[in-house]
Amino acid sequence: MSRSLAAELRELVAEDLAGPRAMGLSGDHRREFARQRIFAHLDRLSHQDQETPTWSTHASPGTLSPMGEPGSRGSVGEARTLLVPADPEEEQVLAQAVLDALFGMAGLQSLIDDPDIENIDINGCDRVWVTFADGSKRLMPPIADSDEEVIEMVRVAASRFGLAERRFDLARPEVDLRLPDGSRLSALMAVATRPAVSIRRHRFAALSLADLVDLGTLDDAVASLLAAAVRARKNIVVSGAMNSGKTTLLRALAAEIPRRERIVTIEQALELGLDADLDRHPDMVALEARPANIEGEGLVSVSDLVRRALRMNADRVIVGEVLGDEVIPMLNAMSQGRSGSMCTIHADSSAGVFRRIASYAVQAPERLPLESSNLLIAGAIHFVVHLDSEAYDNDAPHDADAPLAAHRDGSRDEFFPAVLSRRRFVSSIREVVDAEGVQVVSNELFRPGRDRRAEPSSPLRQGTLEELRRFGYQGAGVDAFGFPR
Repeated sequence: MSRSLAAELRELVAEDLAGPRAMGLSGDHRREFARQRIFAHLDRLSHQDQETPTWSTHASPGTLSPMGEPGSRGSVGEARTLLVPADPEEEQVLAQAVLDALFGMAGLQSLIDDPDIENIDINGCDRVWVTFADGSKRLMPPIADSDEEVIEMVRVAASRFGLAERRFDLARPEVDLRLPDGSRLSALMAVATRPAVSIRRHRFAALSLADLVDLGTLDDAVASLLAAAVRARKNIVVSGAMNSGKTTLLRALAAEIPRRERIVTIEQALELGLDADLDRHPDMVALEARPANIEGEGLVSVSDLVRRALRMNADRVIVGEVLGDEVIPMLNAMSQGRSGSMCTIHADSSAGVFRRIASYAVQAPERLPLESSNLLIAGAIHFVVHLDSEAYDNDAPHDADAPLAAHRDGSRDEFFPAVLSRRRFVSSIREVVDAEGVQVVSNELFRPGRDRRAEPSSPLRQGTLEELRRFGYQGAGVDAFGFPR
């Protein structure tokens, strides 16, 4: 496929989309109009090819009008050599590349659309690594001709996707945003020798607790406890390391919220995607933090949005990820009538959640001391659910020393087989009881077993047990002393 011809067509069709014939078109209709204009321009160029050699010289962008007629702009000196494909399959590939550039992520779009790909990591235009769902990892062909094209690709995405336009330039060399399919993109420039882009795809966007039981993330007893806790409007913190499945579990917990309740989600960059499932959550608002503009104005932080959510008649407030001083307004919201709220946080254990929250609170503008933070935790949080993960051998045949396939240009395929895969599972659940000085008192209801998965440990308090049973909790049997769990 000719990248030059694709760029030419992209500019021509972009002019078509800005013209009067495309006014009022949106969504699929706008995309279909663009597709028709691509083939109209290809037909015109191919007719010109019949009068010239196969490698025909066509004018640069701008010498054709939006309707495909010769225009007044351009000159012979601006001409470039383009090859119009004669094969219909090649035309389809070219048309898709132009559509991806106009409506998607250009050379990245085919990777984003691949359901078998889990993560995409870009270390420059020609160092594109993808990790597949089976754990294998492969170096893919270049997604652009230069690093500048990669930066422009991200810049365009930052201006088009998300709730508000985001900058990506030397003044703001980092950006986080959600792509239309729900993937999370994080990009950096000017702080590394080449642009670095990471895209994390969520393969399980709409899950229930029952689905997680089938996947082995938790068992029936844990699912019953968590479902009842959500329905009983208990405040829940989901913790775990990076890539441990916190967002997935949060979505599954949200699936237990009754449809009539109004939900407000708050995130640094939209990722949860609960607003995409209006059948399950018909009354919900997704809020996204906004960085300041070039003048330093317009900043709206997660902390600001948590405070604003208290005035939005929300039955539940869900904070996608607690990363800083928003922890105090979030805990205040949980303890001031917004019961049933949830959030995620990075921690290495369920007990470590309390230390993490306290460290955020002491760094916040309020500078809360440890004792005050613990009192706030005890009054706001009911349950902490911790996720863990482990690598395991999937028994796939592999040869770590096998030679890589060589190409004529001397390059080699770089591929790492799926030697180890990763399981994610709930390992611990704590019920917060009270605070005593510098300690948060809690009962570890489920603790890591020999296989590190959650197994029953301590019984629920009697009052909590009776309340959860009213909301469908089936119980996990009895403990060694005959007390119900």
